[in-house]
Amino acid sequence: MGQNAKGALLSLLAFGIYATHDVVVKILGEDFSPFQLIFFSTLFSFPLAMGMMMRDPEPGTLRPIHPWWIALRSAATVMTALSAFYAFSVLPLAQVYALAFAQPLLITLLAIPVLGERVRLRRGLAVLVGLLGVLVVLRPGTTELSLGHLAALGAAVFGSISAIIVRKVGQEERPVVLLLYPMIANLAVASVALPSVYRLLDIESLGLLALMSILGWTGGVVIIAAYRAGEAVVVAPMQYVQILFAAFYGTLLFREVIDMWTAVGAGIIIASGLYIVLREDNPGTSANRPVTNTRLRPDTGTAPRPFALQRFLGSRTRMQGTAPGE
Repeated sequence: MGQNAKGALLSLLAFGIYATHDVVVKILGEDFSPFQLIFFSTLFSFPLAMGMMMRDPEPGTLRPIHPWWIALRSAATVMTALSAFYAFSVLPLAQVYALAFAQPLLITLLAIPVLGERVRLRRGLAVLVGLLGVLVVLRPGTTELSLGHLAALGAAVFGSISAIIVRKVGQEERPVVLLLYPMIANLAVASVALPSVYRLLDIESLGLLALMSILGWTGGVVIIAAYRAGEAVVVAPMQYVQILFAAFYGTLLFREVIDMWTAVGAGIIIASGLYIVLREDNPGTSANRPVTNTRLRPDTGTAPRPFALQRFLGSRTRMQGTAPGE
């Protein structure tokens, strides 16, 4: 088996794990507030994060080099978590994924002011086509738009902000800083809201929360292996397989059916995202490759990120296509 084929298979496995993580979020979201889920899932991730921090080979303090960028990223990560957890709780899985797939388009736009990226005509048209796909999914004026739809779009928007900031400062900041501050922000915000939304957790719910943390950790480890094995341009597009997992899980567990317009809109968004990824791989097209070099899944701060994981695991080989943007 070739290295790219191995990378593709590993990335399919990773995104299958992530999709299973999202199913657990949806199951728990039927009974518990997003604030409570974020609090406990982040709390259960801390032992794993502490273990990584103890292996951090880089000297220095926990003070960020770019405090305002880190503060903005932490705030964006909290908003991503709240938006994503709520959206998964109230919307069909396929709709959440279809709207979240707008993240590569938004990263392309944000790369212009943040990274100084030049977006030429073809990539600009691809972004516009992808945004039209978002409108197809939402169908404003013909379908009732809910807070869940807004939350799914919010996850894409705030996830894009978080990702582009890591692309901006990830080379200079210690991985422990990139890892720790969003987790602390999650706990701080969730702790304030927790007394008003708290519901007693039974053993089964605690087990599912622990499973969420394990799945988030495992997905990160597997996606690292995928990027080590294959080229980013092969591995990155595999994220779109999550729509297939959404169809499978939605039908099997939640009696969800993907309607025609969601399927059409998702197809348009995926096609434009794939074009941007493939276009960025051409020499001279992009100085920063902001989409190809980004792990295209909204960062909720409730599980360790692959970039931090790779550094903490002590690898001397730079992960293809993910550093510094994950």
